Amino acid sequence: MKLKSGLVLLFLLVFSVTGYAQEAASAAETVEKLKAQLLEVQGKEEALRDRVQQLDESLKPENIERSLAGIGSTRPEELREARRRQLTIQRDGVMAQLQTVENSRQRLETALANAEIVAYQQSARPTQMISASSPRRYQFLLLGGGSLAVLALGGGALFYRRKIHHKSV
Repeated sequence: MKLKSGLVLLFLLVFSVTGYAQEAASAAETVEKLKAQLLEVQGKEEALRDRVQQLDESLKPENIERSLAGIGSTRPEELREARRRQLTIQRDGVMAQLQTVENSRQRLETALANAEIVAYQQSARPTQMISASSPRRYQFLLLGGGSLAVLALGGGALFYRRKIHHKSV
């Protein structure tokens, strides 16, 4: 009975340490993935800001007039108004996209901060520091120590049985 409980404890110990190492690796990977996503979103945000700035410049009356200079019409006011409406619709669409990207960036920054906290907390665990530096050596140490514990439990159980057996004889 003690032998079985010793084996169960050994396996639980080995798997929990391995699980901690995997959690630390996954937390660090999550941080890296979030940083990459944040850089991508920041690039999109910058491109959208540039596009809004271009559209604002194009919406100035003199630029609308200049863009329609080569087009002859009996009603130039209607052409200018149509061009202004077209540019306004484009600008509003780009501004809506920009707002969505800004919200995504804010959510990513929050998620990144939380992931960095989790990764830091996991790296601060004593078992993590050992397993992060040399995971194989640490696992062998655990297996060896666990094996010695199992042997000690088994040997103790046999010694105990012999002692009881000799007393009864």
